[in-house]
Amino acid sequence: MSHELHITGDPEADELLSTDPLALLIGMLLDQQVAMETAFAGPAKIRQRLGAFDAQVIARTDADEFVELCRTPPSVHRYPGSMAGRIQALCAALVEEWDGDAAALWTRDDPDGATVLKRLKALPGFGEQKAKIFLALLGKRYGFTGAGWREAAGNYGDEGSYRSVADIVDPESLAKVRETKRAAKAAAKR
Repeated sequence: MSHELHITGDPEADELLSTDPLALLIGMLLDQQVAMETAFAGPAKIRQRLGAFDAQVIARTDADEFVELCRTPPSVHRYPGSMAGRIQALCAALVEEWDGDAAALWTRDDPDGATVLKRLKALPGFGEQKAKIFLALLGKRYGFTGAGWREAAGNYGDEGSYRSVADIVDPESLAKVRETKRAAKAAAKR
């Protein structure tokens, strides 16, 4: 199933996110302490450098080799060493628990929103907030229709909100999400 996403500004990276659930999941994992576009472009860099994009291949790649692959300029993330380890841990969990199929998190056994949220939170690198944002991304942009997904995603599931990557469809919505994040940070400082 293909869903047209426009997150990175790079057609090749966005195409990968639109067609490969593992890429979308890894992009979400990388979405911390870097611009969203950088985080979600990471999977395309990995695919290009590794020559494959598969949870089993990533999980089984030598750890030092994978760190170097993530560190090669332009790096996959601001912190390539620690994020390389997190990517491999995520892929290892997917192989062990989900037969390497990222989409199984939201498709296996026709889960509802609360179940998908629980599955996401069980993954390495996915806490409560990241799991809710990813669930909202699945519901708003990736065709997930499990019962109660908006409620499980909390305010990230709100229609017409501009809180996260789940709300980005074009440069204008990206700017609105950035403004919402800036306002939230400013409010938190007060």
